[in-house]
Order: sequence, then structure tokens, then C-alpha cells
Amino acid sequence: MEAALPMEHERRSLREWGVRLALMLAGLTVAHLGVTLFILPALGSDPFTIFVQGWAWQTGLSVGTCHVIILCLLMIVMLLTTRGYVLPGTIVCSFCGGPIIDLFSWLLRGVISPASPMAVRIASMLAGCAVLAGGMALVIKSDAGTGANDLVAVILTDKLGRFQFRWVRVCCDIFFAVTGFLLGGVLGFGSLAAALLVGPIAQFFFPYTGKLVAAAVTSLCPRCRPGRGM
Repeated sequence: MEAALPMEHERRSLREWGVRLALMLAGLTVAHLGVTLFILPALGSDPFTIFVQGWAWQTGLSVGTCHVIILCLLMIVMLLTTRGYVLPGTIVCSFCGGPIIDLFSWLLRGVISPASPMAVRIASMLAGCAVLAGGMALVIKSDAGTGANDLVAVILTDKLGRFQFRWVRVCCDIFFAVTGFLLGGVLGFGSLAAALLVGPIAQFFFPYTGKLVAAAVTSLCPRCRPGRGM
């Protein structure tokens, strides 16, 4: 799984960017439905949220404020040290995720909660991991930009070359979870499940989401080239 070459990004037409951004938004919506299904049972935060919680505890800032600060810092570092990874969709991911989660939380508030039977809570959490991974796979394969926290594993996979995305993602999630926990974040059963499942499930979805993106781009934008990220 590799990102497209910077030159391919520069050659894209506005129509192709529109198609890819639409696919990215679809994937982002699916991914944050998964996040919501993961959050509502209250069985533990996802690894990156634990990392943010830890820094919020240490700095005295709100979790939301720390989340924005950390994402912005990650984007700045990536802009300074890499080329072709921080794209328009990266910014969209940073600012649209929260409202999408709020919407799904409102829609599902009477269906899943900490008061639900444990079997329902566990099923929701596991389904959330799978849905999150599928949506994330579509976001990544859209090659229109990925959230800065997810880009960490994408960039490391490309740069290291020897390891598959699934294992790099697992290592990144374990790092975020453990570091956040040591800083004061809340670790739960769901956190461990997310750390171990999201990366491998996303890797499983890559071939399918890649074909979906390639088909959409070539059908809606016939003169566009699918790109090597497929």
C-alpha cells in the first residue's frame, strides 16, 4: 500500500479531485459511524483518543482543544518532512470528524449506551472496529487526503517498506494507547480490541476499496489515470 506520487497529485483535474474528495467524505462518514459505535458502549477509548486524553490531563486543556493542537502539530511535521501526504482531504478529516460523530451519537443515543446489555455493548464495539477500519480503508485509498493521526501509519509503512500496513498500524495504536495511559488517559477493553483489530481489518479492505476508487475515478472521470495508490 503506497501513496500516489506528488506529481500525480499535481496533474489531477478539478473533476478528479471532486470525485476523490467525494469518496473520501463517504469513507470518513463510514469511519466515524464506526467510531460512534465504538464510543457509545463506553468500553474504552480508541488508542489515539487515549493519547489525546493523556496530554489533556498533563496540560490542563480540554480533550477537544488538545485533539486539534496535536493534529495541527502532526500536519506541520508531515508538511516539513514529507511530500505528497498532506492533501486537501487531510484538513477536511481534521475538522469534519467531530460533527459526524455528534450526528451519529444523536441518532443512536437511544439504541446503544453504557446501560445496554453487555452482549450488545461488546457487539457494538466490535462492529465499530470493523466499520471504522472499512471507512478508513476507503479514505486512504481515495488518495485525497487522510487524517493526520492515520497518516502516521501510512507514512511509516511507505518509508520502512519492509512491513505491511496492518502491523505498522497495530504498533502505532499500541504506542498511542500506552503513551496516553502513562500520561493519564483511560484505557479499557475496547481500547485493546481497537489497537489489535483496526489495522488488520483495514488491510483486508484495501483491495476492495482500491478497486472501488479506481472504478469510480475511471467511470466519472474517463480521462483520469487511477494512480499507483490503487
